[in-house]
Amino acid sequence: MVTRTITINDPVGIHARPAAQFAQAVTASGCTVTIAKQGGNPVPAGSILSVMGLGIKQGDAVEINVEGDNAEAVADNLTNILVAAE
Repeated sequence: MVTRTITINDPVGIHARPAAQFAQAVTASGCTVTIAKQGGNPVPAGSILSVMGLGIKQGDAVEINVEGDNAEAVADNLTNILVAAE
């Protein structure tokens, strides 16, 4: 398992567009991926509604866990998607 923790800097947090891009990338990866606010319960990252349901706001730290083939590369790509949304 590969874990990445990032702080969200986008003033509006993770809203519909970045959540959709993130969930689509998760589905395309073929890996098992969860996302959680740091210290919170993880949710399936392939679900737009689950990602948006976390209510991630500016300044929140989120943890992404990836299991599967190419987990390092998938984690890096998913991290880049969230950072690019800023």
